[in-house]
Amino acid sequence: MTAGNGQNDGKQPAARRHGAVAAVCSLLVLSMAGLSFAAVPLYRLYCQVTGYQGTTQRADKASAVVLDRTVKVHFDANVAAELPWKFEPMQSALNVKVGENTLAFYKATNTSDKPTVGTSVFNVTPDAVGMYFTKVQCFCFTEQRLEPGQSIEMAVSFFVDPAFATDEETQRLSELTLSYSFYPVTAPKKAEGQAAAATTGRGG
Repeated sequence: MTAGNGQNDGKQPAARRHGAVAAVCSLLVLSMAGLSFAAVPLYRLYCQVTGYQGTTQRADKASAVVLDRTVKVHFDANVAAELPWKFEPMQSALNVKVGENTLAFYKATNTSDKPTVGTSVFNVTPDAVGMYFTKVQCFCFTEQRLEPGQSIEMAVSFFVDPAFATDEETQRLSELTLSYSFYPVTAPKKAEGQAAAATTGRGG
């Protein structure tokens, strides 16, 4: 009887998680009909509730533990066709130690002749790495306004949680990819100052 109860207890968190995924998926299906630009806030809600498909974690400070193990982090950038930006990582990949806080940069340029506003979403692959990829600072879900021809550098500060090295699903992995995608914002919250707020100098 004890063993049976233990198995049932083990299934309960999974059942709750699957229930949350199903509920948010239903919300997405209903909301996205005719509301394509609502995808960004809905995506954010989806990630926060489920931790699904490579959703990363957040931390207020860097890890206090650094392991003698290196992981290669690749950087990927995408931009929606409706947003006239050039968006790219400023480094294709970095070799980082597990637990070591690292700073990487992305660059965006408005290639149109009009001011435009965009906001980004992100994920990490393989999916299992998401719960161990921890960002201390990033530009995701923040509106970025660019004037015609303007370019900005945007920083992301992150570390790979040391627990990555002991999880059966991730302990043999040696590479991962952080991907950002920018989408247009049709009703910006702020008309000024976004680009300046997003720009972070190296070493800052």
